[in-house]
Amino acid sequence: MEYEDKAGAPRKPPSPKQNVRKNLDFEPLSTTALILEDRPANLPAKPAEEAQKHRQQYEEMVVQAKKRELKEARRRKKQLEERCRLEESIGNAALTWNNEVLPHWETVWSSRKVRDLWWQGIPPSVRGKVWSLAIGNELNITHELFDICLARAKERWRSFSAGGPEAESEDAGFSAADREASLELIKLDISRTFPNLCIFQQGGPYHDTLHSILGAYTCYRPDVGYVQGMSFIAAVLILNLDTADAFIAFSNLLNKPCQMAFFRVDHGLMLTYFAAFEVFFEENLPKLFAHFKKNNLTPDIYLIDWIFTLYSKSLPLDLACRVWDVFCRDGEEFLFRTALGLLKLFEDILTKMDFIHVAQFLTRLPDHLPAEELFASIATIQMQSRNRKWAQVLTALQRDSRDVERGSPSLRH
Repeated sequence: MEYEDKAGAPRKPPSPKQNVRKNLDFEPLSTTALILEDRPANLPAKPAEEAQKHRQQYEEMVVQAKKRELKEARRRKKQLEERCRLEESIGNAALTWNNEVLPHWETVWSSRKVRDLWWQGIPPSVRGKVWSLAIGNELNITHELFDICLARAKERWRSFSAGGPEAESEDAGFSAADREASLELIKLDISRTFPNLCIFQQGGPYHDTLHSILGAYTCYRPDVGYVQGMSFIAAVLILNLDTADAFIAFSNLLNKPCQMAFFRVDHGLMLTYFAAFEVFFEENLPKLFAHFKKNNLTPDIYLIDWIFTLYSKSLPLDLACRVWDVFCRDGEEFLFRTALGLLKLFEDILTKMDFIHVAQFLTRLPDHLPAEELFASIATIQMQSRNRKWAQVLTALQRDSRDVERGSPSLRH
């Protein structure tokens, strides 16, 4: 039978090798299949032995390619099964929180069962509600107060934009230059908040919300104003709560002793927190502690950024939220326990580094950090030193600091 192309011109029938290629279940890359091709007409034909050798090589390549394909299929199947298990686990946990925990919050929130649920991670669907309840509202901020602060912030923005005089009286003790600096810093910081998400930057869906909460806070607490790092905390809350509730949680969170010490840059109290941290650092990781001391690596080098943003800038967002879950349960102690967990996780690497490399590593942690590995590391950290817990050590150091200022230290270490 005569073979013709689409134009009707006669062409040669396919070679036996082409038929073999077409009948294969797996079609390898063209570069792989080249070993099967005949040599060009101007070159000597392949010897039978070489042709047979190439055929065997080709078949081996096909077998290996099929193995890789099968391995990849198994990997994808395993991933899918793990994802399904995770989704089922999250769904079951959400039901437990909604049906057994939240309706009876006051009586069960501190029970062993609920504490275990907290440690496993709060399901995203109930995370905001749980955080809100755990943080509380000691400041008694209402939605109406948020609206008032936001209105004042908007008026202030308009005033600065128009270049008009500042007509505020309640915070007249704070200069217009300070207020303007806060507004400019907010604008700059928002652009640097979770840039990879592209949702808080100009034109993003949460840009105005973040701007509103931070602006309202500067009106609510002009004595604190805006401090770099606040945008990350507000952003995490926005992702889990409605705007007004996010503002309430944000204001109460920043009013906690540790956050207020850092955001008001109370150097004396910050040093006390660092000293308390080092007590547990030496207790849990003596070898790494000695290495840090030898290289003059002080806690402020890495802790300030971690504490200021509650790890939301330093860790992957989903992992930072897991840290927030337990922070809401345990308070400030867990922030420092997490720091020790991170140091323990990377202890072997850190002990081989000098000052510069440790500082660089801790201020830019690995992007891919498995949650289970970090929490397993945190779980090994004991927050007890000489039968004293975190709060007791911190209180003793604060008292010692006050006594030293008066010239009569009551506690020697």
